[in-house]
Amino acid sequence: MYTPRMTHIALHVDNLEDTIEFYKDFCRMNIVHQREAGTKKIVWMAEPGREQDFIFVIMNQGADLQLAEDDYRHFGFAEDAVDEVARRAERKGCLVWPPRKEPFPVGYYCGLKDPNGNYVEFSYGQPLGPGAVLAASQEIPEP
Repeated sequence: MYTPRMTHIALHVDNLEDTIEFYKDFCRMNIVHQREAGTKKIVWMAEPGREQDFIFVIMNQGADLQLAEDDYRHFGFAEDAVDEVARRAERKGCLVWPPRKEPFPVGYYCGLKDPNGNYVEFSYGQPLGPGAVLAASQEIPEP
C-alpha cells in the first residue's frame, strides 16, 4: 500500500521577488523551476540536493499575513549557526524570536518573518537535521 509523503508547500505571496530573495539568503534555497500562467508567476524553490524531495511553490497575487508574535505556526529549518542567522535577521529587521534554548525536543532556535509575514524557525539540536545526535543525548551545548 502506498504511504502519502509530503512533497511541497504552496504559498501565495504579495511580493514574489522579496520572498524569493529571503529564501535564497536565509534558507539557501534555489529556484528549480519557474513559469508564468497569465498574470500568475509560479516559482519552485528547493534546498540544494533536495530538489526531488521537497519544494516550496511560491506564487504572486497573495496577501501579506498578519501573525501575532506569540503565534508559533512556522516553517522549520535545521541550522547549526542559529546565532549568526539571528544577527543577520536583526540587522535586516526580520527577527521575531531571538535565540533561545528550550528543553528536548525543541533545542536552540530563533524565528524570522519572511516578506509575506510567514514565520521561519532556524533550530539546532532537535531530533531532525543538524544536531540530531546531540538531541538524542539531550546535551545541547549553550551557544
